[in-house]
Amino acid sequence: MKPLDMEYPKAMDIRIGIKHAGRELSFDTNTSAADITAQLQTALAAHGVLTLTDTKGQTYVIPADNVTYLEIGTTQSRPVGFVS
Repeated sequence: MKPLDMEYPKAMDIRIGIKHAGRELSFDTNTSAADITAQLQTALAAHGVLTLTDTKGQTYVIPADNVTYLEIGTTQSRPVGFVS
């Protein structure tokens, strides 16, 4: 059984706008915001690809030069039951 006072890592909600794509790419990842930003900066400097993995283990490979925006936020837990 897990202790109640233990902190669990929160997933980060990622949204990526891609040039010439009608929809944004949206997924959750356990990678920190600082790591994601550093990966994008490195990929942009090298004219390479941005490679990210979601919480389900799927990998996304995006040409860094085609990223139009990157939105990073924390996933909030949803209340369970009735909320007044």
